[in-house]
Amino acid sequence: MILVTGGTGLVGSHLLYHLSLQNESIRAIYRSASSIEKVKNVFLSYTNDATFFEKIEWFQADITDVPSMIPAFFGVKHVYHCAAFISFNPKDYIEMRKINIHGTAIMVNLAIDAKVEKFCFVSSIAAVGESITNDLITEENEWNKELDNSGYSITKFGAEMEVWRASQEGVKVVIVNPGVILGNGFWDSGSGKLFHQVYNGFDFYTEGITGFVAVKDVVKVMILLMKSDVSNERFILVSENKSFKEILFAIAAAFGKKRLSKKVTSWQTEIFWRLAWLISKITGKEPLLSKYSARSAHSISRYSSEKIQNILNYEFESIEKTIQEITTKYPKK
Repeated sequence: MILVTGGTGLVGSHLLYHLSLQNESIRAIYRSASSIEKVKNVFLSYTNDATFFEKIEWFQADITDVPSMIPAFFGVKHVYHCAAFISFNPKDYIEMRKINIHGTAIMVNLAIDAKVEKFCFVSSIAAVGESITNDLITEENEWNKELDNSGYSITKFGAEMEVWRASQEGVKVVIVNPGVILGNGFWDSGSGKLFHQVYNGFDFYTEGITGFVAVKDVVKVMILLMKSDVSNERFILVSENKSFKEILFAIAAAFGKKRLSKKVTSWQTEIFWRLAWLISKITGKEPLLSKYSARSAHSISRYSSEKIQNILNYEFESIEKTIQEITTKYPKK
């Protein structure tokens, strides 16, 4: 039996489809029935054959609630832990600690008790250290707790520490650290917002650089790692290092929209996130931009996927091809 947490998210839903192509039992955690509908739509983007979706055993539970999670581990040999809370809003820090660190600790404890054979954890490049020499960032770059790290970065690093604890208790583990994940099906969150905004006339861009990767590549690598003899290793998953300008221009071109024309400078975002913070304090609404998301839009970080490419002989899909495919699946109105 395979257990998947976060099955109703971007990575989890695409992972479930690719797992459904195999002849194995799959159990997926969900919190609300309404969230399963998005997973159905992801499956439909691959195939009209409903039998693949019907292979999934849906199990209602909360990864931060031990009693609800204990039965989910019955008969489980492999775990894909994809569940996470992603936010760059400081007010969400406590909730992120609860889900990302405490929730992962519970998953690890139950995996140890259930004698799970292998555990795959979806982390992030946010939990990988920066390069101080402007070289490509690898798995060897150590995360520095002394820096002004975002709450998300702190909690993903903390979650990794819990997963390494499982490896010390006899559970084989693999950790993947994807860059910005591009995929279809979730247009109101994550990278899906980029496609939604560009399609609807968003005209601003920045020139920060980071690593991008297709969701299909992320889940395919996860499955290959779980089926391999590789264990107790972590892997950066990045297809290409691109600027946000390049990504947004490519999305606009794929949609047949005009090129974005308004460059936003770092000093402008520094002013804007402070105004957004002040407005959110007055209105109680979510700020449009946080300090960390503003700065990430301008930071320059380049990542290397050489380790995973060498171990699995894996070739990533080009970002241009990924964007072209995703735009064909956008629900145009």
